Parts: sequence; C-alpha cells; structure tokens
Amino acid sequence: MSLCYNETEKLLHCLKKGVSSYHVVAHAAKQLEEAGFTCLKTGEKWELETGRNYYTDVYGTTLFAFHIPENYHASMPLYAASAHTDWPGPRIKSNPELTEGQYQKLNIEIYGGPIFYSWMDRPLSIAGAVCLREKQSVYPEIRLVDFKRPMAVIPSLAIHYNREVNSHLELNPQNDLTPLMDVLPPEWKHDGYFQRLLAEELGVEPKDILSWSMGFYNMDEPVLYGEHTELLSAPRLDNLTSVQGCVSGMIEASDSDVFSAIMLFDNEEIGSSTKQGADSVLTAHLLEKVIESLGGTHADYVDSMMSGIMLSCDVSHAIHPNRPAINDPTNKNYLGDGIALKMNCRQSYATDIQAIAFAEDICQRKKIPHKRFHNRADIKGGSTLGCLLSAQTCMRTVDIGVSILSMHSARELMASRDQEVLCSFIAAVLKGE
Repeated sequence: MSLCYNETEKLLHCLKKGVSSYHVVAHAAKQLEEAGFTCLKTGEKWELETGRNYYTDVYGTTLFAFHIPENYHASMPLYAASAHTDWPGPRIKSNPELTEGQYQKLNIEIYGGPIFYSWMDRPLSIAGAVCLREKQSVYPEIRLVDFKRPMAVIPSLAIHYNREVNSHLELNPQNDLTPLMDVLPPEWKHDGYFQRLLAEELGVEPKDILSWSMGFYNMDEPVLYGEHTELLSAPRLDNLTSVQGCVSGMIEASDSDVFSAIMLFDNEEIGSSTKQGADSVLTAHLLEKVIESLGGTHADYVDSMMSGIMLSCDVSHAIHPNRPAINDPTNKNYLGDGIALKMNCRQSYATDIQAIAFAEDICQRKKIPHKRFHNRADIKGGSTLGCLLSAQTCMRTVDIGVSILSMHSARELMASRDQEVLCSFIAAVLKGE
C-alpha cells in the first residue's frame, strides 16, 4: 500500500486534530480504520489471523497497531516503531475557579517541562476528555471535548512594571501562568464556572460530569513559510511529527511480509512510569498476547523481540542559528538535513553500534538523508522512550527523529521536507527493507 498524499499535508492535519493525547489517539485510530485495520479490546480474548492488521486503544491516550503477514511463523522477528502522544503545557485542576475582582481565571498545574514565557499572550483553547454518569453501565462514559475556539489568554506583565524583563525573567507557574477566561459582573456566581462551561459544550447537565482530564492548547495555526515553504512553524511538533510518521509507516507496511508494529505512548514528558506509559509492563503484555494469540509461546515471544528491531521516534535538536555553539562541534544537524540518528554513551538514547549500523545501512541503500546527533559533552540533553522500551523488551533500538528548533515551546520549528524523509525511513524499517 503506497502513501496516498503528501506527508507534510498529513502532518498539518494531525497537528490541527491532535489537541490532546486523547485526540491524537483518536486521529491515529481513524487513519488506521480507514486503511482497513480492525479494532481490538484490551480486556478481551484476541483471535488473530495472518494477513490481517489490527490496533488497540489503551486507556484512550496510548495506541498499539500491528501487521501479521500471511507467512507469519512463531519467533518471527518484530520490526517496530514507537513515539509519544503527549507534550508539555498547562492542565486544568479540579475546582479550578479563581477570581481576582471581576476577572475569572482557572487554576492550572504544569504538565512536563514547557518554556513558560512561550505560552503567554497567545490564544488558548481547551481540550481533553470528560467522564459522564452512565445510567446503563457500571463504567462512566468518556467523551472527548475540543472547544475549537479561543477560550483564554495568559497575559504577560507590561515592561513598565518589570524593567528587567529583557535581561531577567522568572515566572512562577502558580502566580504568573494562570489563564484569564473572562471579565464578569460583580454579582456573577463564580463557583462551578468551569463545570457549567463543560456541560454546555457537551450538551449535558453539570451534575452528570464526574471527572475530567482537560488542558489548554495553543490555537495558533501551523504555518508553512519561506520562499519555497521549506519551513513549518507549529505547536506540538514534539512529538506529533513522530506519531504521524509511525501511523503513515504502519499503513505503508500493512501488506508486507514482515511482522511489524507501532506503539504510541502517553506520559513520556513526565517520565513514562504510568500504566499507559513506555516504562511499564504494557508493551511486553500486549506483544506477548499477540504472539500467544497466534499459537506462539513465551519462548517465541523472547526470540521475536531479541531478533527484531525497534525505532524510538522523537524530535532532535537542530543547530540554532543564533546560538550555534550550544550544539556539538563535530556533529552538526541543520533543519532540512533529514533524520537524526541519536547517540549517547550514557544511553539516554538507546542506540548501540549494531542498531546504528542497521539504520545507516538502510539510509545509505535507500538514499535517505540523515545525520548522526550527539549532545555536547558538557550538556546532558534530554531522553526518549528508547532506553525504557529496550529495557522492557530487550530489543535492539535506534533513536531517531526530525531536527527542530524551539523544542518545548508553545510553537516549534522544523523543515517541512524532513517529514517526508522520516516517513520514508519508518516505512522502510516496518517493511523490512
């Protein structure tokens, strides 16, 4: 099955739809269903068939999808790719109403490690999931919500009241990052403001809302710019570039003769140690369930993992045009250089010499633009899902991703053509090329 249209266009669509981890998974599932993948329930027995494609949604924010080839046999090597569905930003607390005179604000907490000032003075909307009282079931109904319109702003302090703002800016998340929702008359009843707002958006009674997981997102539209539209500026490039790359690659590989899978995890930005995160037994449980459903044993599962390969897909750091010295002096990755093969001897990136050789061979044979990435020796840098998944499955793992600027900002920057390169590489791996 070949790619049906420009991968940059797919990414733009994903960026607009993926306004919470719930919405990212829903958009990925929709693409997979349209490509003929069958949905499985995690708490039910699986009766799988060769030559078929499947996916399963885990708690609404994590997704696994896999292809079982016609020629499948026990202990067949698994070719897999992973990414994360979350990003840093403000999340709404319980009982969030805060007032300052006639100002209606919402109390928030910070998820992950965002660049605080980048969230200020931008149009913010609200998205996430809500649990509703369900009269016919023991389990509450979960509904996704996206307000799809500007709902709040975090106003910055005027320079006249902070003369040091351009030389020293220190923001307290509790005091300085509280979003302003409205200006209300003095007689207005502020209690229950947000629950009433949610109920109105859903068309339900406030009393039927039992709980929510809601956050603010930057409403700025993705923009292609430059003389030849070579640059893409958008919110949530970290890590929806990789999510869309995995989904596109999985669909591309869905008629191959290779046993392949993608894994899209929540909670990477807060360490992954959750039931739906990469640092859990989830991966091992689900992959072993697939193999046992096909008649394999635990030993077959072990053989399949240890003879396979995993891609850990997450964005990398490009050379900064105004601060080039912050990057490694001999391994230079610019926007537009294709994919970064990420390496670190402390294993914050999981790549080892055999895994990097595997990736290099594919790139050289298929003429896929790429560079190796290292941090400076005096800068620790970030980490990815790679070492966690590699430890859980004992799979050889390659950390890769597109290079971006302004990582963890409310708006990030990449070269648009790098998305095509990323998708080509992921598809090549999942097809065993």
